[in-house]
Amino acid sequence: MTVHLLSAAYLTPGRVWSLIAVLVGVIGVVAGGLAVARSRSGSTRRGAVVALAAGLLGMAGGVYVVAAAKGGPGTGYGIVGGFLALVVGLIAAALGGLALSRSRRAGRVSGEVA
Repeated sequence: MTVHLLSAAYLTPGRVWSLIAVLVGVIGVVAGGLAVARSRSGSTRRGAVVALAAGLLGMAGGVYVVAAAKGGPGTGYGIVGGFLALVVGLIAAALGGLALSRSRRAGRVSGEVA
């Protein structure tokens, strides 16, 4: 019995797009987590913007996959990955927004112009 995990039957275009959207969202979660962890220093604006943008892109990719799916889970349209991309993208956007608001607040307290 052979197992073909990456054969054409298993890696459909819907699944590929949902994987890309999830990966973009995970990049956003990592960037947002690092930005929130370093938000006390006030120098996290770039990481916060990256997390916010990656989160929004991941959510947009998830919405696209879910809207284009013609079937439910297990049909090869990537709907489960699309919903996962929505959740991960939302988490990344929330972390990016939190880090961005903290960096603005830290800049105001220290006297910098944001």
